[in-house]
Parts: sequence; C-alpha cells; structure tokens
Amino acid sequence: MTTEHLRALAGAPGPFVSLYLDGTGDTRDDAARWGAIREHLEDCRVSGRTIEAVERAVLTHQPRQHRRGHAVIAGGEGVLVDEPLVSPPSVTVLRVSDYPYVLPLLSAEAARPPYLFAAVDHLGADLTVHRDRAVDHETVQGEGFPVHKPASAGWKGWGDMQHSTEEAVRMNVRAIVDRITELADRTRAELVFVCGEVRSRSDVLSELPHRIATRVVSLPARAEGGRADEREFADLLDTEIARRSRDRVAMVVARYQSETGRESGLAVQGLPAVCTALRDGAVETLIIGDLGNATLVTGDDPTAVAPDADALSQFGEAPRRVALADEVLPFVAIATDAAVVIADQDLAVADGVAAVLRYPQTDALSTITDHAENR
Repeated sequence: MTTEHLRALAGAPGPFVSLYLDGTGDTRDDAARWGAIREHLEDCRVSGRTIEAVERAVLTHQPRQHRRGHAVIAGGEGVLVDEPLVSPPSVTVLRVSDYPYVLPLLSAEAARPPYLFAAVDHLGADLTVHRDRAVDHETVQGEGFPVHKPASAGWKGWGDMQHSTEEAVRMNVRAIVDRITELADRTRAELVFVCGEVRSRSDVLSELPHRIATRVVSLPARAEGGRADEREFADLLDTEIARRSRDRVAMVVARYQSETGRESGLAVQGLPAVCTALRDGAVETLIIGDLGNATLVTGDDPTAVAPDADALSQFGEAPRRVALADEVLPFVAIATDAAVVIADQDLAVADGVAAVLRYPQTDALSTITDHAENR
C-alpha cells in the first residue's frame, strides 16, 4: 500500500510511542488499562508532554462503525497518528523507540482500502465513502420525475408519458454516475460497491466510465425493498475487501518473483541488499515477511541503515543506534515514498524481506557482495 499519508512521521522528532489497543472497552476498562500504560511510559522516561498527549488520545477515543481497534503514535511534538482500526489487536502493543512502529497500522490499512458504497434506484442514491479515518455520507437526489411508466396502456398520453419517464430515469442515472465517478476519483477508492434492484443497478453500471467500472462489485437489492444500509452487507463487504487485499499482495509478490527470474536487477532480497536500495531511494515496493527480532544499525540520518556497523561505515555513516528491523524498514520506506506490502509469514526470501526496485542497483549490489565476502 502507499505510504504518502504517513510522511509526517519521517520528519518528526522522537523518541516515539507506538500504541495499538482494543478501542471497544468501557470507560472503566480504559482508565485501568491507561494506568498500566502510563506507568510503563514513565519507566521508559517518556516526557510528560508526550504522555499527556497519548492519554488524551486514548481516553477520548470513540469507536466507529466497523472500526474496533485504536492506533496512537506520538513523537516529541505530540500525537502524530490517532486512528481507528478495523480489528482490535489480540493484545495491547506498546513500544517506545527511536522509530515509530507502523507495521500494525499498515497491515490494518491494507486490509481496509478506500472504498465507496452506493445504494441506488431510479430516483437517486445513498453514498458512503470510506477513506483513512473518515466515513462520509451523502444522498444524490435526481431531478428527473416521474420514473415509473403509467400502468394503463390505454391512456391517451401513454407514448408521451413513456418518453418522459425514460428521460427522467436517464437524467437521474447520469446524476448518480457523475457523483460516484467524482467521489471515486477524488478519494482513489479501490472498490465501488453498488447495490439495488437489477434494472437500476444495471443502468448505473452501464454508464460508469471504464476506469470506475473495473472497480465495481455488484450487490443485490435488499429483500424488503428500498435503498439498503451498508451494515446489511457488512459480511459481503468484508469478504470482498479481504480477497482484494490478498490479490494485491499476490500481484506484488508475483512481480518480485518474475523480476528475480528474469535477473533484471529490479528485485532484491535480504537485509543487506534491501537496506542499500532503501538508503538510495531505489525501492518502489518493500515486501515484508517474517523479520523476527532482526536489528539494524543506523546513523545520524535515520534513513541511513545497514545490517551492521561495518556495512554502515562503508557508506560514510558512523553507527549511532541499533533498532528493530520491523520499525526501521517501514520508516525508511515512508521517508522515501516507497509502498509497503506485508506478505505471508512463510514468504521464502532471505531475512524475511525483499523489494521491487525503481531501477537496478548493480553497483550498490556489487559493494554488498564484496562486503559479505570479506566478513
């Protein structure tokens, strides 16, 4: 998934508090849990200002529809991320580090990409847009009327009335299509769910531009008639979104495997090669599998990373800190505008990490090979 919306993290001062918790508990549970979290933060010598900022985010959090978890990331200047998550973590995750821990956030966002839900009929549509933490609702009210043909074929004005009805339907369908297209383009919705009775749904789908139609998932009308509420299709939406998420990951992994097989120089694996490519801004998509407890050495520039001090020194950087790879790698990807994909834990790549590159890193990889051979 893209990471541009998290770029503020790259320029923020640390240390960082990264907190992932269940956001559906009652107020008493929150207060008791916060007491334990606060004690840990004080033990880690987190500043009082940062602790207070995190406390406000935790205790004022309001769970939202389909969003039962809560992510909070704070730095030296306050809260940087305060977002609801689709699913709560099985256990509370709390880290204090020189780097923000964003993997759970990226995983949750990848599982719930921007999407649009449209309940349509020939009179208009109810639209719901999901993007980042926001959920926006609006209604398209078509101006065309009437939209039902006369019941009696013997009525003298039947022909004129039929023409008027068909024109009213076309007018309303066009208004619906225009608004769906505008919202899908503006929010970069990856999925557009359209539900309604067959004729209304078909009329809308036939008018959508190809770039939008390819993202459409058709849903049936509600059994009781009338426009459906998104909650009535929650299970179907979750199933389709999860399937699309798996497909996106599979496509990136397949491309990595293809580039590896072609020996194009556009695919690398293992911490040494991936660190070099990230440091040079050559990574298009970072693929993260099972990193375990791997650590990296970083320099004064937090994006200057290497598997060990010797490798870092070859690039003119003195080692300043050791940090967990699952914190450092996504951070550098965010700082260099690389996408991040979280693959299955059994992904067969060296050190549990790989990357698809923007351009080959022939010279850099030679340096890595030489370093490895001399160790």
